[in-house]
Amino acid sequence: MYNTILFDLDGTLTDPAEGITNSVAYALSKFGINISDRRELYCFIGPPLVDAFMKFYNFSETQAKEAVAYYREHFRSTGILQNEMFEGVLQMLSCLKENGKTIALATCKPEQFAEVILKHFEIDKYFDFLGGATFDGTRSQKADVIAHVLENLKITDKKSVVMIGDRYHDIDGAKENDIDSIGVLFGYGDYEELTSAGATYIAENLDDIMKFI
Repeated sequence: MYNTILFDLDGTLTDPAEGITNSVAYALSKFGINISDRRELYCFIGPPLVDAFMKFYNFSETQAKEAVAYYREHFRSTGILQNEMFEGVLQMLSCLKENGKTIALATCKPEQFAEVILKHFEIDKYFDFLGGATFDGTRSQKADVIAHVLENLKITDKKSVVMIGDRYHDIDGAKENDIDSIGVLFGYGDYEELTSAGATYIAENLDDIMKFI
């Protein structure tokens, strides 16, 4: 049994595909790159944006940071609420809270953006702590975000903590912090990605998550 539950946001609690891909497409257009099929940009859901622009479009670090600035320009004004909460999330969070669990967010999305999204879906009240990336990039990797959350929650028993997410970054971040992980299949990572990363458990749906914790 786990007492402290860390959740990823994008692809785990909500489906952010429309807002993220539209914002990435906007950023790429500033470099003369036009995307006709937004599904090509699903790879941007999960990883830190600077890393994603460098990996998937061979941008230099300077170009990637410029692209992220364009991305945030669009996301802040439009994309942030082009988002849908997965069915059953509200009930799951309510049940966990009723059972005395400590719930925290651990996302690579900037904390200010994540806070707006949680409030929009009216689920912020279920979270004991919100951990995210910083705009200046000093905290951007998932392992650093998780460490930040654990430190602020004053966790001493890491065996009582589990990280839940849909991409290998979530699993890698959990392993780097010596905590267990649950990889979910209803987001943007698949079975092979999550098992290869070494997820402690694999959940096909929200009911599976509840069984594991």
